[in-house]
Amino acid sequence: MSRTRRSTSGIRRTSARSTATREAFPDWAGGSTSRSFSSSNSDLLPDPVHDLAYGLGTAYGPEEERAAAEAIRGGSPGDGPSVAAFENAFARYLGIRHAIAVSSGTAALHLAVTALRLGPGDEVITTPLSWMSTANAAATAGAKVVFADVDPATFTLDPASAAAKITDRTRAIIPVHLYGQPADLDGILALARSRGIRVVEDCAHAPGAAYKGRKAGSFGDLAIFSFGYQKNMGTLGEGGMVVTDDDELAARVRSHRWICMERAPQGRRYWQLRFGEIGMNFRMTDVQAAVGLVQLGKLDRLNQRRREIAARYTEGLAGLPGLTLPFVSPVAEHVFHVYCVLVNPDSGWDKEELMWQLATSKRIRCWQHYMPIHLTEAYQALGHRRGECPVAEALFERYVSLPIHPRLTDEGVEYLIAAVSDLLLRKD
Repeated sequence: MSRTRRSTSGIRRTSARSTATREAFPDWAGGSTSRSFSSSNSDLLPDPVHDLAYGLGTAYGPEEERAAAEAIRGGSPGDGPSVAAFENAFARYLGIRHAIAVSSGTAALHLAVTALRLGPGDEVITTPLSWMSTANAAATAGAKVVFADVDPATFTLDPASAAAKITDRTRAIIPVHLYGQPADLDGILALARSRGIRVVEDCAHAPGAAYKGRKAGSFGDLAIFSFGYQKNMGTLGEGGMVVTDDDELAARVRSHRWICMERAPQGRRYWQLRFGEIGMNFRMTDVQAAVGLVQLGKLDRLNQRRREIAARYTEGLAGLPGLTLPFVSPVAEHVFHVYCVLVNPDSGWDKEELMWQLATSKRIRCWQHYMPIHLTEAYQALGHRRGECPVAEALFERYVSLPIHPRLTDEGVEYLIAAVSDLLLRKD
Protein backbone atom coordinates (compact mmCIF):
# COMPACT_ATOMS: atom_id res chain seq x y z
CA MET A 1 0.00 0.00 0.00
CA SER A 2 1.48 3.31 -1.01
CA ARG A 3 0.48 6.53 0.70
CA THR A 4 1.49 10.01 -0.33
CA ARG A 5 1.20 13.27 1.51
CA ARG A 6 -1.95 15.24 0.94
CA SER A 7 -1.55 18.83 -0.15
CA THR A 8 -4.13 21.14 1.37
CA SER A 9 -4.19 23.12 -1.86
CA GLY A 10 -6.00 20.19 -3.48
CA ILE A 11 -8.70 19.78 -0.84
CA ARG A 12 -12.21 20.94 -1.58
CA ARG A 13 -13.71 22.68 1.42
CA THR A 14 -16.90 21.05 2.62
CA SER A 15 -18.68 24.21 3.70
CA ALA A 16 -18.16 27.90 4.27
CA ARG A 17 -17.85 28.73 7.94
CA SER A 18 -16.56 31.42 10.21
CA THR A 19 -13.19 30.90 11.88
CA ALA A 20 -14.92 29.99 15.14
CA THR A 21 -16.65 26.64 14.78
CA ARG A 22 -18.95 24.83 17.22
CA GLU A 23 -18.02 21.17 17.39
CA ALA A 24 -20.08 18.54 19.17
CA PHE A 25 -18.35 15.85 21.18
CA PRO A 26 -19.60 12.29 21.63
CA ASP A 27 -20.25 11.26 25.23
CA TRP A 28 -17.29 8.89 25.24
CA ALA A 29 -14.94 11.79 24.52
CA GLY A 30 -15.38 12.95 28.09
CA GLY A 31 -16.01 16.55 27.07
CA SER A 32 -18.97 18.88 27.16
CA THR A 33 -21.65 18.65 24.50
CA SER A 34 -20.06 21.38 22.43
CA ARG A 35 -17.11 23.68 22.45
CA SER A 36 -15.72 26.65 20.56
CA PHE A 37 -12.51 26.10 18.68
CA SER A 38 -10.66 28.32 16.24
CA SER A 39 -8.55 26.94 13.44
CA SER A 40 -7.74 28.09 9.95
CA ASN A 41 -8.22 24.47 8.83
CA SER A 42 -11.41 23.78 10.79
CA ASP A 43 -13.58 23.87 7.68
CA LEU A 44 -11.55 21.06 6.10
CA LEU A 45 -12.61 18.60 8.79
CA PRO A 46 -15.97 16.93 9.35
CA ASP A 47 -18.17 17.54 12.37
CA PRO A 48 -18.00 16.25 14.99
CA VAL A 49 -14.26 15.88 15.45
CA HIS A 50 -13.04 14.09 18.55
CA ASP A 51 -10.31 16.51 19.56
CA LEU A 52 -8.91 15.70 23.00
CA ALA A 53 -5.60 17.25 22.00
CA TYR A 54 -7.22 20.66 22.41
CA GLY A 55 -8.54 22.06 25.65
CA LEU A 56 -9.74 18.96 27.49
CA GLY A 57 -6.56 18.24 29.40
CA THR A 58 -7.73 19.40 32.80
CA ALA A 59 -10.58 17.61 34.55
CA TYR A 60 -12.56 20.01 36.76
CA GLY A 61 -15.54 19.16 38.92
CA PRO A 62 -17.86 20.62 41.57
CA GLU A 63 -15.03 20.69 44.12
CA GLU A 64 -13.09 23.17 42.00
CA GLU A 65 -16.22 25.25 41.47
CA ARG A 66 -16.80 25.48 45.22
CA ALA A 67 -13.17 26.35 45.89
CA ALA A 68 -13.23 29.15 43.30
CA ALA A 69 -16.49 30.54 44.68
CA GLU A 70 -15.14 30.51 48.23
CA ALA A 71 -12.01 32.36 47.13
CA ILE A 72 -14.13 35.00 45.40
CA ARG A 73 -16.32 35.41 48.47
CA GLY A 74 -13.21 35.64 50.64
CA GLY A 75 -12.64 39.18 49.44
CA SER A 76 -9.08 38.77 48.12
CA PRO A 77 -9.51 36.97 44.79
CA GLY A 78 -6.32 38.48 43.42
CA ASP A 79 -3.95 38.03 46.36
CA GLY A 80 -5.32 35.93 49.20
CA PRO A 81 -4.42 33.03 51.49
CA SER A 82 -4.99 30.26 48.95
CA VAL A 83 -1.73 31.08 47.15
CA ALA A 84 0.39 30.34 50.22
CA ALA A 85 -1.69 27.24 51.00
CA PHE A 86 -1.20 25.92 47.46
CA GLU A 87 2.52 26.64 47.56
CA ASN A 88 2.97 24.88 50.89
CA ALA A 89 0.97 21.84 49.77
CA PHE A 90 2.89 21.59 46.50
CA ALA A 91 6.24 21.80 48.30
CA ARG A 92 5.17 19.02 50.67
CA TYR A 93 4.00 16.89 47.75
CA LEU A 94 7.45 17.12 46.14
CA GLY A 95 9.40 16.96 49.39
CA ILE A 96 11.11 20.27 48.66
CA ARG A 97 11.61 23.50 50.64
CA HIS A 98 10.18 26.19 48.39
CA ALA A 99 7.33 26.40 45.88
CA ILE A 100 6.41 29.75 44.30
CA ALA A 101 3.11 29.98 42.41
CA VAL A 102 3.17 32.05 39.22
CA SER A 103 0.95 32.99 36.30
CA SER A 104 2.07 30.35 33.76
CA GLY A 105 4.67 27.74 32.95
CA THR A 106 6.32 30.24 30.62
CA ALA A 107 6.53 32.73 33.48
CA ALA A 108 8.04 30.00 35.65
CA LEU A 109 10.79 29.39 33.09
CA HIS A 110 11.46 33.11 32.79
CA LEU A 111 11.76 33.43 36.56
CA ALA A 112 14.06 30.41 36.83
CA VAL A 113 16.40 31.93 34.23
CA THR A 114 16.18 35.29 35.99
CA ALA A 115 16.98 33.76 39.38
CA LEU A 116 20.12 32.17 37.90
CA ARG A 117 21.08 35.57 36.45
CA LEU A 118 21.59 34.13 32.98
CA GLY A 119 22.17 36.61 30.19
CA PRO A 120 24.42 37.74 27.35
CA GLY A 121 27.60 35.69 27.08
CA ASP A 122 26.05 32.66 28.76
CA GLU A 123 25.09 29.41 27.04
CA VAL A 124 22.14 27.23 28.02
CA ILE A 125 21.84 23.64 26.78
CA THR A 126 18.39 22.21 26.25
CA THR A 127 16.43 19.82 24.07
CA PRO A 128 14.84 20.76 20.74
CA LEU A 129 11.78 18.62 21.59
CA SER A 130 9.71 20.85 23.82
CA TRP A 131 7.30 23.75 23.69
CA MET A 132 8.96 26.98 22.58
CA SER A 133 8.96 28.46 26.09
CA THR A 134 11.78 26.19 27.24
CA ALA A 135 14.27 27.75 24.84
CA ASN A 136 12.63 31.16 24.71
CA ALA A 137 13.23 31.76 28.42
CA ALA A 138 16.98 31.66 27.84
CA ALA A 139 16.90 33.40 24.47
CA THR A 140 14.86 36.37 25.69
CA ALA A 141 17.32 36.81 28.57
CA GLY A 142 20.07 37.26 25.99
CA ALA A 143 21.71 33.88 26.54
CA LYS A 144 22.71 31.62 23.67
CA VAL A 145 20.52 28.53 23.34
CA VAL A 146 22.45 25.37 22.47
CA PHE A 147 20.40 22.35 21.41
CA ALA A 148 21.59 18.87 22.34
CA ASP A 149 20.05 15.80 20.74
CA VAL A 150 17.64 13.37 22.36
CA ASP A 151 17.59 9.72 23.33
CA PRO A 152 15.82 7.79 20.53
CA ALA A 153 13.85 5.68 23.03
CA THR A 154 12.60 8.28 25.52
CA PHE A 155 12.84 11.40 23.29
CA THR A 156 14.37 13.24 26.28
CA LEU A 157 17.72 15.02 26.47
CA ASP A 158 20.67 12.71 25.80
CA PRO A 159 23.43 13.37 28.37
CA ALA A 160 26.12 12.27 25.91
CA SER A 161 24.95 14.79 23.33
CA ALA A 162 24.74 17.48 26.01
CA ALA A 163 28.30 16.69 27.12
CA ALA A 164 29.54 17.27 23.59
CA LYS A 165 27.91 20.73 23.53
CA ILE A 166 29.45 22.07 26.76
CA THR A 167 31.84 25.01 26.50
CA ASP A 168 33.45 27.36 29.01
CA ARG A 169 30.35 29.54 28.69
CA THR A 170 27.77 26.87 29.54
CA ARG A 171 25.89 28.01 32.64
CA ALA A 172 22.77 25.85 32.71
CA ILE A 173 21.13 22.72 31.34
CA ILE A 174 17.34 22.50 31.01
CA PRO A 175 16.16 18.90 30.61
CA VAL A 176 12.49 18.42 29.75
CA HIS A 177 10.49 15.52 31.17
CA LEU A 178 8.78 15.13 27.83
CA TYR A 179 5.27 13.65 27.63
CA GLY A 180 5.39 12.94 31.39
CA GLN A 181 8.50 10.72 31.47
CA PRO A 182 11.54 11.96 33.43
CA ALA A 183 14.75 12.47 31.51
CA ASP A 184 17.97 10.64 32.42
CA LEU A 185 18.53 12.62 35.59
CA ASP A 186 21.46 10.53 36.79
CA GLY A 187 23.38 11.25 33.62
CA ILE A 188 22.39 14.91 33.40
CA LEU A 189 23.11 15.70 37.05
CA ALA A 190 26.47 13.90 37.00
CA LEU A 191 27.47 15.90 33.93
CA ALA A 192 26.29 19.20 35.38
CA ARG A 193 27.80 18.73 38.83
CA SER A 194 31.18 17.79 37.35
CA ARG A 195 31.30 21.12 35.52
CA GLY A 196 29.58 23.43 38.01
CA ILE A 197 26.57 23.87 35.72
CA ARG A 198 23.08 24.61 37.04
CA VAL A 199 20.13 22.35 36.20
CA VAL A 200 16.54 23.53 35.70
CA GLU A 201 14.03 20.70 35.35
CA ASP A 202 11.17 21.47 32.97
CA CYS A 203 8.31 19.48 34.52
CA ALA A 204 5.52 21.10 32.51
CA HIS A 205 4.36 17.64 31.36
CA ALA A 206 5.27 15.79 34.52
CA PRO A 207 3.52 16.76 37.77
CA GLY A 208 3.50 13.60 39.85
CA ALA A 209 6.07 11.76 37.73
CA ALA A 210 8.97 10.10 39.52
CA TYR A 211 12.54 9.01 38.83
CA LYS A 212 13.84 6.10 40.90
CA GLY A 213 11.05 6.68 43.40
CA ARG A 214 11.65 10.42 43.84
CA LYS A 215 9.35 13.09 42.45
CA ALA A 216 10.36 14.88 39.28
CA GLY A 217 11.12 18.48 40.15
CA SER A 218 13.09 17.65 43.29
CA PHE A 219 16.46 17.02 41.59
CA GLY A 220 17.63 20.23 39.93
CA ASP A 221 18.72 23.58 41.30
CA LEU A 222 15.29 24.76 40.18
CA ALA A 223 12.29 23.15 38.53
CA ILE A 224 9.20 24.52 36.85
CA PHE A 225 5.66 23.24 36.41
CA SER A 226 2.83 24.34 34.14
CA PHE A 227 -0.86 24.28 35.01
CA GLY A 228 -2.14 25.33 31.58
CA TYR A 229 -5.46 24.14 30.24
CA GLN A 230 -4.07 21.00 28.58
CA LYS A 231 -1.89 19.86 31.47
CA ASN A 232 -2.27 16.99 33.95
CA MET A 233 -3.49 19.44 36.58
CA GLY A 234 -4.75 22.97 36.06
CA THR A 235 -5.45 26.35 37.59
CA LEU A 236 -8.24 27.73 35.41
CA GLY A 237 -6.51 28.01 32.06
CA GLU A 238 -3.02 29.14 33.01
CA GLY A 239 -0.67 28.88 35.95
CA GLY A 240 2.73 27.63 36.97
CA MET A 241 5.09 26.89 39.84
CA VAL A 242 8.81 27.33 40.47
CA VAL A 243 10.34 25.01 43.06
CA THR A 244 13.77 24.85 44.68
CA ASP A 245 15.63 23.81 47.82
CA ASP A 246 17.89 26.86 47.53
CA ASP A 247 16.84 29.71 49.84
CA GLU A 248 18.63 32.39 47.80
CA LEU A 249 17.13 31.27 44.49
CA ALA A 250 13.68 31.12 46.08
CA ALA A 251 14.05 34.69 47.36
CA ARG A 252 15.00 35.92 43.88
CA VAL A 253 12.03 34.16 42.28
CA ARG A 254 9.63 35.60 44.86
CA SER A 255 11.02 39.09 44.35
CA HIS A 256 10.81 38.98 40.57
CA ARG A 257 7.37 37.41 40.66
CA TRP A 258 5.99 40.78 41.75
CA ILE A 259 8.04 43.61 40.21
CA CYS A 260 10.86 43.27 42.79
CA MET A 261 8.80 45.20 45.31
CA GLU A 262 9.75 45.35 48.98
CA ARG A 263 7.44 46.74 51.63
CA ALA A 264 8.79 49.06 54.31
CA PRO A 265 8.98 47.73 57.87
CA GLN A 266 5.86 48.34 59.92
CA GLY A 267 5.91 51.83 61.36
CA ARG A 268 5.04 55.38 60.53
CA ARG A 269 5.85 54.90 56.84
CA TYR A 270 4.00 51.57 56.50
CA TRP A 271 2.86 52.66 53.05
CA GLN A 272 6.35 53.11 51.60
CA LEU A 273 7.57 50.71 48.89
CA ARG A 274 11.07 49.98 47.61
CA PHE A 275 12.02 48.71 44.14
CA GLY A 276 15.62 47.51 44.09
CA GLU A 277 15.55 45.83 40.66
CA ILE A 278 13.50 45.93 37.50
CA GLY A 279 10.85 43.23 37.53
CA MET A 280 7.46 42.22 36.17
CA ASN A 281 4.20 40.86 37.57
CA PHE A 282 3.87 37.07 37.30
CA ARG A 283 1.59 36.36 40.26
CA MET A 284 -1.04 33.65 40.44
CA THR A 285 -4.48 34.76 41.65
CA ASP A 286 -6.07 33.41 44.81
CA VAL A 287 -8.95 31.95 42.81
CA GLN A 288 -6.52 30.00 40.64
CA ALA A 289 -4.58 28.79 43.66
CA ALA A 290 -7.76 27.61 45.38
CA VAL A 291 -8.55 25.50 42.33
CA GLY A 292 -4.94 24.31 42.14
CA LEU A 293 -5.11 23.09 45.72
CA VAL A 294 -8.11 20.90 44.87
CA GLN A 295 -6.42 19.68 41.70
CA LEU A 296 -3.29 18.72 43.61
CA GLY A 297 -5.41 16.51 45.84
CA LYS A 298 -6.71 14.72 42.73
CA LEU A 299 -3.42 14.58 40.83
CA ASP A 300 -2.36 11.03 41.65
CA ARG A 301 -5.80 9.68 40.76
CA LEU A 302 -5.91 11.66 37.50
CA ASN A 303 -2.43 10.44 36.58
CA GLN A 304 -3.42 6.87 37.35
CA ARG A 305 -6.30 7.15 34.90
CA ARG A 306 -3.85 8.36 32.25
CA ARG A 307 -1.66 5.32 32.93
CA GLU A 308 -4.65 3.01 32.59
CA ILE A 309 -5.53 4.51 29.22
CA ALA A 310 -1.91 4.31 28.09
CA ALA A 311 -1.69 0.66 29.15
CA ARG A 312 -4.83 -0.18 27.18
CA TYR A 313 -3.52 1.67 24.12
CA THR A 314 -0.27 -0.28 24.34
CA GLU A 315 -2.13 -3.57 24.72
CA GLY A 316 -4.63 -2.84 21.96
CA LEU A 317 -2.15 -1.43 19.43
CA ALA A 318 0.65 -3.92 20.06
CA GLY A 319 1.69 -5.81 16.96
CA LEU A 320 0.06 -3.45 14.49
CA PRO A 321 2.15 -3.06 11.36
CA GLY A 322 3.47 0.43 11.01
CA LEU A 323 3.53 1.57 14.65
CA THR A 324 6.20 1.76 17.32
CA LEU A 325 4.67 2.27 20.76
CA PRO A 326 6.07 4.38 23.62
CA PHE A 327 9.04 3.15 25.61
CA VAL A 328 8.71 3.54 29.38
CA SER A 329 11.96 3.59 31.31
CA PRO A 330 12.07 0.98 34.10
CA VAL A 331 13.36 3.64 36.52
CA ALA A 332 10.67 6.20 35.68
CA GLU A 333 7.07 6.65 36.75
CA HIS A 334 5.46 8.03 33.60
CA VAL A 335 2.33 10.23 33.91
CA PHE A 336 1.42 10.25 30.19
CA HIS A 337 0.65 13.86 29.50
CA VAL A 338 1.03 12.65 25.91
CA TYR A 339 0.80 9.17 24.38
CA CYS A 340 3.10 9.34 21.38
CA VAL A 341 3.51 6.64 18.71
CA LEU A 342 5.94 6.44 15.81
CA VAL A 343 4.72 5.73 12.28
CA ASN A 344 7.22 3.35 10.73
CA PRO A 345 8.43 4.41 7.27
CA ASP A 346 8.16 0.88 5.83
CA SER A 347 4.43 0.72 6.64
CA GLY A 348 3.29 2.54 3.51
CA TRP A 349 1.97 5.38 5.67
CA ASP A 350 3.49 8.67 6.64
CA LYS A 351 2.37 10.49 9.75
CA GLU A 352 0.57 13.32 7.95
CA GLU A 353 -1.58 10.94 5.93
CA LEU A 354 -2.40 8.86 9.00
CA MET A 355 -3.37 11.96 10.97
CA TRP A 356 -5.51 13.20 8.08
CA GLN A 357 -7.31 9.89 7.67
CA LEU A 358 -7.99 9.65 11.41
CA ALA A 359 -9.44 13.15 11.39
CA THR A 360 -11.58 12.85 8.27
CA SER A 361 -12.75 9.24 8.38
CA LYS A 362 -12.68 8.47 12.11
CA ARG A 363 -13.37 11.85 13.71
CA ILE A 364 -10.15 11.68 15.75
CA ARG A 365 -7.79 14.60 15.64
CA CYS A 366 -4.26 13.76 16.73
CA TRP A 367 -1.33 16.12 17.18
CA GLN A 368 2.45 16.28 17.08
CA HIS A 369 4.55 17.23 20.10
CA TYR A 370 6.59 19.06 18.85
CA MET A 371 8.29 20.54 15.85
CA PRO A 372 11.98 20.68 16.88
CA ILE A 373 12.59 24.19 18.14
CA HIS A 374 15.77 24.67 16.12
CA LEU A 375 13.77 24.13 12.91
CA THR A 376 11.32 26.96 13.63
CA GLU A 377 11.68 30.24 11.77
CA ALA A 378 12.53 32.07 14.98
CA TYR A 379 15.55 29.91 15.72
CA GLN A 380 16.59 29.54 12.10
CA ALA A 381 16.91 33.33 12.18
CA LEU A 382 19.35 32.92 15.08
CA GLY A 383 21.57 30.66 12.99
CA HIS A 384 20.29 27.21 13.91
CA ARG A 385 20.10 24.70 11.08
CA ARG A 386 18.76 21.28 10.19
CA GLY A 387 21.30 18.63 11.10
CA GLU A 388 22.06 19.96 14.58
CA CYS A 389 19.96 17.26 16.24
CA PRO A 390 19.48 14.41 13.76
CA VAL A 391 17.73 12.05 16.18
CA ALA A 392 15.12 14.65 17.10
CA GLU A 393 14.66 15.54 13.44
CA ALA A 394 14.10 11.91 12.46
CA LEU A 395 11.58 11.39 15.27
CA PHE A 396 9.67 14.49 14.21
CA GLU A 397 9.05 12.97 10.79
CA ARG A 398 7.33 9.99 12.42
CA TYR A 399 5.61 10.85 15.70
CA VAL A 400 1.89 11.23 16.31
CA SER A 401 0.20 11.98 19.64
CA LEU A 402 -3.02 10.06 20.26
CA PRO A 403 -5.71 11.66 22.44
CA ILE A 404 -5.33 10.90 26.14
CA HIS A 405 -7.23 12.42 29.01
CA PRO A 406 -8.58 11.20 32.38
CA ARG A 407 -12.19 11.79 31.31
CA LEU A 408 -11.83 9.62 28.23
CA THR A 409 -14.12 6.65 28.82
CA ASP A 410 -13.28 3.00 28.28
CA GLU A 411 -15.67 3.08 25.31
CA GLY A 412 -13.71 5.96 23.84
CA VAL A 413 -10.41 4.18 24.31
CA GLU A 414 -11.73 1.12 22.48
CA TYR A 415 -13.09 3.31 19.67
CA LEU A 416 -9.67 4.89 19.21
CA ILE A 417 -7.89 1.53 19.18
CA ALA A 418 -10.35 0.16 16.64
CA ALA A 419 -10.06 3.25 14.43
CA VAL A 420 -6.27 3.17 14.30
CA SER A 421 -6.26 -0.59 13.77
CA ASP A 422 -8.78 -0.36 10.95
CA LEU A 423 -6.65 2.11 9.03
CA LEU A 424 -3.34 0.32 9.53
CA LEU A 425 -4.77 -3.10 8.66
CA ARG A 426 -6.76 -1.89 5.66
CA LYS A 427 -5.62 -3.26 2.32
CA ASP A 428 -6.07 -1.44 -0.98
